[in-house]
Amino acid sequence: MVSLLTKSLFSLSSFLLLGSFVQVVEAAEEPNIVFILSDDMGWNQPGFNGGNAKLTPNIDQLASESLSLTQFYTHSVCAPTRGAFLTGRYSFRNWMDWRSEDFGKPSYLKKLGLTLAHTEDGTPTRRIHALDTNERTIAEALKEAGYNTAITGKWHCGEWLDEHLPMAQGFMHQYGHYAWGINYNTKTIEHNAPARFAVYDWHRNQKPLQEAGYSTDLIAAEAARVIGAQSKDKPFFLYVAFNAVHGPLNVPARYEDKYEARDAMLKGLDDGVGTILKALDQQGFSKNTLVVFTNDNGPVLEEMSKPYRGTKNTTFEGGVRMPCLVRWPGHTKPKTTNDGMMFVADWFSTFITLADGNHEQELPVDGLDMTQMLFAGKKSPRKEIIFEVEGSVRLPTIRRGDYKLMGQMLFNIKDDPYETTDIAEQHPKIVKRLAARLKQAASERPPLGDKPLLMEIPLPYIYGQTENADVPPWLKATLDKIRAAQPQEWAPGKTPWPQAPIGANAAKQ
Repeated sequence: MVSLLTKSLFSLSSFLLLGSFVQVVEAAEEPNIVFILSDDMGWNQPGFNGGNAKLTPNIDQLASESLSLTQFYTHSVCAPTRGAFLTGRYSFRNWMDWRSEDFGKPSYLKKLGLTLAHTEDGTPTRRIHALDTNERTIAEALKEAGYNTAITGKWHCGEWLDEHLPMAQGFMHQYGHYAWGINYNTKTIEHNAPARFAVYDWHRNQKPLQEAGYSTDLIAAEAARVIGAQSKDKPFFLYVAFNAVHGPLNVPARYEDKYEARDAMLKGLDDGVGTILKALDQQGFSKNTLVVFTNDNGPVLEEMSKPYRGTKNTTFEGGVRMPCLVRWPGHTKPKTTNDGMMFVADWFSTFITLADGNHEQELPVDGLDMTQMLFAGKKSPRKEIIFEVEGSVRLPTIRRGDYKLMGQMLFNIKDDPYETTDIAEQHPKIVKRLAARLKQAASERPPLGDKPLLMEIPLPYIYGQTENADVPPWLKATLDKIRAAQPQEWAPGKTPWPQAPIGANAAKQ
């Protein structure tokens, strides 16, 4: 692959005028790509963003070696962000703005005009929802370009049918869990909505895996093993999707007496990042590996978003503006920042360019190629981000230029990044223009259909239809013991899962 600047070379003086750091090199190989995604981490939790530096020494060291993006955005909940990253497309285009578990929750289904499904014997069950198999994922695109591809950690883009699992979506190696959030020690999800009991969710290459240990540590250790198995002759793409620091609040045993729960989990995440970075160093991959560290959406507590407003499941800045570190030696300058606007879907197009891959595909892509912004000091080509449209469970929200329309509220993000003042009444023309753009975008949403496929059986022992067909005795014994200790009855109207969010300040789940 020739230099990233071959198509648009500038003189050295031009670089100096831009104030950018660019090393023009003739690269013999495409870079390895390691994309590390934390889960529910707040803006101010890592030390480099004002948090307790004792908790994040490895992440802070990475920050000192990286370019830091100050206007990097995601969707406001786990699955939509993951779908956008994988496909380069806004989540509303393939209904990934709705999570798979939402289709087992009556309050969510009601918003879609659907009812809770039942099996033939009358047992409530979940309607199957996942990332559309017609989508082209970044794993598929990079595999086509000659990369080894692997995922360790959380998938959250479908957990039941084989065609919706990672190894049918371009990943050559899979490790971790499929659904929204496991117990870090038992590897079980506490409920299989609408069923109120636990399900096992831990797999390697889509087979049940019996393994002791704390999930954050295990995910990092598997990532290190994947790195150690790579050859210098073929590039690799490793997607490390930690479940940390998402609930439940399970503390690493080594930190039980040292930190409160959330701090201990953050410390565990930092340990995991350190494990991965150390593996890259030890295997001699650091020099030609692009490492990206970011987070999927805002935290559950607004105090962790400060100085920004909002939490996960809201489209205030605290729900969608994420820390993002980019390290590629020789291409990014340590301890620098970039204020260009970037959206998580942009990694799709950016990675394909870096891999010298093929951008042509049937489905339109919303992601923009950010190589020139990231590595050549150019301005961001992104002028607009559509966070939500009509038909989502959250408020329709768009940012265009300096302005963000969120439901009926309008904010000037440049002048008021903390969203303290709604200026909708002062700017009716801007409100009208942005509302029209949201309406136009919503018209591009494809029909959902009636979601006729059901999860059979309604309460599996393990996620994955194929895996559940032959459940090992150890797994049955584990689940039976856990389920016996769970509440057997619930008061009318009460559930172990939160209800669908209403308005701007949504429920935290």
